[in-house]
Amino acid sequence: MYRAPLREMRFVLEELLRAGTLSGCPHFAEYSDELGRAVLEEAAHFAEDVLDPLNRPGDIEGARWTPEGVHAAPGFRAAYEQFVAGGWPALGAEPEYGGQAVPRVLVSAVGEFWGSANLAFKLGPMLTHGAVRALELTGSAVQKATYLPKMVSGEWSGTMVLTEPQAGSDLGQVRTRAVPDGDRYRLSGQKIFITWGDHDLTANTIHMVLARIEGAPSGVKGISLFVVPKVLVNADGSLGERNDVRCLSIEHKLGINASPTCVLAFGEKAGAVGYLVGEPGRGLEYMFIMMNSARLSVGSEGYSVGERALQRAADWARTRVQGRPPGAERGSAAPIINHPDVKRMLLTMKSQIEASRALTLYTAMQFDLAAASPDAAVRAASQARGELLTPVVKGWCTEVGNEVAGIGVQVHGGMGFIEETGAAQYVRDVRITTIYEGTTGIQANDLIGRKIARDRGAAVGVFISEMQRELESLAAADPAFEAIRRAALEGVALLARATQSLGRALATRPELALAVSVPYLKLCGYVAGGWLLARSAALAAAAAGGADREFYAAKVHTAGFYGAQVLPNAVALARVVESGAASVVETDAALI
Repeated sequence: MYRAPLREMRFVLEELLRAGTLSGCPHFAEYSDELGRAVLEEAAHFAEDVLDPLNRPGDIEGARWTPEGVHAAPGFRAAYEQFVAGGWPALGAEPEYGGQAVPRVLVSAVGEFWGSANLAFKLGPMLTHGAVRALELTGSAVQKATYLPKMVSGEWSGTMVLTEPQAGSDLGQVRTRAVPDGDRYRLSGQKIFITWGDHDLTANTIHMVLARIEGAPSGVKGISLFVVPKVLVNADGSLGERNDVRCLSIEHKLGINASPTCVLAFGEKAGAVGYLVGEPGRGLEYMFIMMNSARLSVGSEGYSVGERALQRAADWARTRVQGRPPGAERGSAAPIINHPDVKRMLLTMKSQIEASRALTLYTAMQFDLAAASPDAAVRAASQARGELLTPVVKGWCTEVGNEVAGIGVQVHGGMGFIEETGAAQYVRDVRITTIYEGTTGIQANDLIGRKIARDRGAAVGVFISEMQRELESLAAADPAFEAIRRAALEGVALLARATQSLGRALATRPELALAVSVPYLKLCGYVAGGWLLARSAALAAAAAGGADREFYAAKVHTAGFYGAQVLPNAVALARVVESGAASVVETDAALI
């Protein structure tokens, strides 16, 4: 049974990030730690009592395609009705359209619970949230009034419709065509990999579709964004006739089987009616609003599935009796959690999840400050920091999630390879997170090619200096804390040196930088995670007494393990960044 990590989440929000200080921003004036706790507790109940029981059956049954449309997995419709009744779709949306103005950092925290309990279910509301955000920022007044209230309430859902069979991640090759038809357009083309692209949970689905207006130039500059409702909306807001959009099939996937991944056909008859969003030719720019929102959410999905894998593995290790651990009496057996290597595996899982959680929520809070701080300098600095770290969160946290889920199977031994134990599902479900919304390689290229190259490393330089200064100023009597502080400082120094090496490559031979972009992204993740765990350990060491002493002691110990056994990965990665590029660039493709 899934147990939402409420105490851990409160520590990160209230003590590490001090999210309650966001109440100093006018937009979040009503936010407080007490409000955050209340929201988290209700979210935990929904995740544990409603979503988690559907996770395994949803994996077995899956969504079902019919010529008339897609049917969600058994139990999902009732769960979604409860989701809507609880007001969850409105969390984080603008109050003007019925939303609840809470910080993004809280929305991200709640999203972890959904992802741990039932990733397949969580994906639908995640994409609706992204579509809402894109319309809030780029839609016309009419489009906002027509679609947002019912999307925010959860009465209607939303999707992100990008990928085509011939294009994959290269959106410059999009061929879906949009022909003007009065004040609207007629779209025709085929899209694939559309998460929750068709289902029976809501009365309407609002597709955000990339297409090329007839006569537009080739490449990304010719792409525009359109609102294409599954069911047309009348002038009075009621639903009209079915639009010319059809689900041809749903994909047979490795995991997330209860999430229908659809092939959608637009315009098989007269053309699907669509409405241009914003200006022609700026579709990819607008779509990136959704994509960046989704990338942060997907990063949390990596470690949220990892959290569930950890809980199952730890429960197994506490009850599985096998072998005699060192020091035990001859002839006796004990639960495998007493074996040193099993402890190592569980601590590897736990420490990386805690580092990933801290980094993701730290990044989400940067966007809260960027959007709402009354100080213009804080807004600018926070925006730069959030944009810098988004590809790290998406790339590193999902890679961690895959590693952690795999270790969870290993803890189970042979039984982990058997579907009935449940450990294998997490491996299958989390695997997609390193791929969709841009693979780890795409995130790494974005990190160095856009985020670092555009300001010649200014934002990452400020971040590195800030981590170093803070680590140097931290102090606590606990020896375990001092160990993680020293390890984190070493990691920051390695990152600084690797960043200088990367900068030289970007300025002279960019292909060398691209050859080590993924190792550099992972290096950023390990080091930033170490910095945040060192901060956590300092806070925990200072608050070690009282009723929560066991919790705080575990925080310090876990951070110490991270410094001793996880953060040393930074040494190898820094070496690769500094001297490993030529081995890639100078290799003839024929030799592979």
